[in-house]
Amino acid sequence: MRLKRTVTCGQLTGENVNQEVILNGWIAKNRDHGGVIFLDLRDRYGKTQVTFNPDIDADMAARAKRLGMEDVIAIKGTVQARPEGNVNSNMPTGGIEVIVSDLEVLNEAQPLPFLVSDRESGSEDLRLEYRYLELRTEELQRFMALRSKTYQSARSRLNEEGFMEFETPVLMKSTPEGARDYLVPSRIHKGRFYALPQSPQTYKQLLMISGYDKYFQIVKCFRDEDLRADRQPEFTQIDIEMSFVDQDDVLSLATRLTRGMFKDILDYDLPETFPTMEYKDAMETYGSDKPDIRFEMPLVEFAQYAEKTDFGVFKDNLAAGGRVKALVLKNAADKYSRKIVDGLTEWLRTYYGLKGLAFVKLDQSAFSAGISKFFSPELQSEIIGDLKLEHNDMLFFVSDNEAKTLQALGALRLELAKRENLIQPGVVKPLFVLDFPLLDWDEDSKRYIAMHHPFTSPNPEDAALMDTDPGNVRARAYDLVINGYEVAGGSIRIHTREMQSRMFELIGMDEEEAQARFGFLLKAFKFGAPPHGGIAFGFDRLIMILAGTENIRDVIAFPKTTSASSLMDEAPSNVDEQQLRELHIKLVE
Repeated sequence: MRLKRTVTCGQLTGENVNQEVILNGWIAKNRDHGGVIFLDLRDRYGKTQVTFNPDIDADMAARAKRLGMEDVIAIKGTVQARPEGNVNSNMPTGGIEVIVSDLEVLNEAQPLPFLVSDRESGSEDLRLEYRYLELRTEELQRFMALRSKTYQSARSRLNEEGFMEFETPVLMKSTPEGARDYLVPSRIHKGRFYALPQSPQTYKQLLMISGYDKYFQIVKCFRDEDLRADRQPEFTQIDIEMSFVDQDDVLSLATRLTRGMFKDILDYDLPETFPTMEYKDAMETYGSDKPDIRFEMPLVEFAQYAEKTDFGVFKDNLAAGGRVKALVLKNAADKYSRKIVDGLTEWLRTYYGLKGLAFVKLDQSAFSAGISKFFSPELQSEIIGDLKLEHNDMLFFVSDNEAKTLQALGALRLELAKRENLIQPGVVKPLFVLDFPLLDWDEDSKRYIAMHHPFTSPNPEDAALMDTDPGNVRARAYDLVINGYEVAGGSIRIHTREMQSRMFELIGMDEEEAQARFGFLLKAFKFGAPPHGGIAFGFDRLIMILAGTENIRDVIAFPKTTSASSLMDEAPSNVDEQQLRELHIKLVE
């Protein structure tokens, strides 16, 4: 390489006029104006227009004319102010151009599978196959720069708070609880396996026992679970743990860190304190434990009215212990035909197992359409007055068991908000959700399981319920929700062997199994474990929100598809028999 760059493609301004410079980069645009060749040369810092004038060097201008998109070149030239009328105010370098005196072609590119200048010119699968090309696009370069800057912000602010940064093992003991572990076979220890960590949970607790009272780690985690737009099989956490703290201390730290990152990255001022909401209120009001509070439209309790209707579905579900809840959609009834409602119903049936979606519309002062015939005039007046309904409002109803009713209506709330443009762009609404249940009932195994993980401390006020009514025990657990996404979650941990053993018993884990899985942690509890708690930020989701995208793959350099595969390098792949024999593994159909 003869011509090594002296400046980047985003650096030159009018102050550099008459200077000789060398630029290296990719050709982003090629234009021929009567034999004068104009190229936009791009690197990650920006673009600069470089000009080949045949009056200066006809041979070099002819070579430049043959260059194609994404060819990698180096040029030497003199910076010149652009002629009046040719200034491009949309480019930081738009006031200058470089008149080329020397050209070196470093690498020629083949025809592109999609345009680097237009991400949407290729399908997502195609872009993932050629991810290294997609990473050249302006949008992804911005996302990757934002991600890098957020790493630095998080580290800087946690260092200022006195936290020590650690690394914990990637090859660890398999302790499956919740999502499936990714397993790694051991060549040396025949028939045994390591697991990739779902989180550094046990290690960070051991570090608290070791006396390091403020720990953090930006760490890779792995979960073998079904994927979606905001989830990946390998993901990054800002993992935080603290000793001698209570819940308010952790929430205060999480608030300061979140405010700091939004200020550093977006210059956006979040409130000094974030609102809080109990889990049960979030579910009843929004149908979600990660409610989007950027818009109104709360779920309405409808049982008291449903009992007075002649609609058998409502009455039957209530008699069976089910629920009836409603949503009020303001001034939009005329947009929702039977066909559109049927489409919403089918969507809820497919993804949430819902049997049906009922509705009525308010026409002047009376119900119409849908199930309106099941409401007496007196009941209609009562509902209209209580819910402050107006002409052209619409009521949607869901009636099923509690879980399906809340989940489906919560999903419908979000869908209607998108359709009606109720979410104001550029608004960020954080919220702490508190007092999660300690346990979930698993119908398949007929036992309780930990809602978060089995190291979460029960609320001391509910300790007596652990023996009599474990399903109603609250956890000292909390989530940070931003714009409907769970951005961080954590808890105050169990720190005594006695309480930890009791928790294992509640989830059906006997002493032998507890020792086999977590004996090392229980042993450590014998030697003076401090009270401790923490929180982990889903770093990829945080970046997704900061970047203003709804696809987590946009903010990860080399993501997997929703089937956990990499289209670029074809992972997962087959391995040869010799490797399997060394690992003592035999594949079976």
